[in-house]
Amino acid sequence: MAQKDKKEIKNNKDKTSFFKSFKAELKKVVWPTPKQLFNNTIAVLTIVLITATIVFVLDFAFEVLNEYGIDKIKQVVSNSAENQTTDEQNKTDTNNENVEDNNEITENNQENNENTSENSSEEKNEATNNGQ
Repeated sequence: MAQKDKKEIKNNKDKTSFFKSFKAELKKVVWPTPKQLFNNTIAVLTIVLITATIVFVLDFAFEVLNEYGIDKIKQVVSNSAENQTTDEQNKTDTNNENVEDNNEITENNQENNENTSENSSEEKNEATNNGQ
C-alpha cells in the first residue's frame, strides 16, 4: 500500500506542477491590445474576402469559357467530320465520273478501230476489184 500511496502522491505532484508550469508560460505570452486585435481581424477578413472574390471570378470565367469553348469545339469537330464526308463523296463521285469517261473513250476507240479496220478492208477490196 505504501507504494500505491507514493505513486498517487507523485501523480498529484506531477499534475499540480504541470498546471503551475502552464500558468507560468501563459503569463509570459504577450497578448495583443484590443486595437491590435481589431486591426489584425480586419486584415484577415479582408484577405479572405479578396481571395474568395478572385476564386469566384476565376471560377465563373472558366465556366463560361468552358461552356462556349466546348460548344465551339463540338461545332468545329462536327463541321470537320461533315466536310471530310463531303470531300470523300466528291472524290468518289469524281472517280466514278472519270471511270465512266475512260470507259466511253475506250468504247469510242474500239469503235473507231473497228471502223478503221472495216474501211481499210473495203479499200483493199476496192483496190483489188479496180485492179482486175
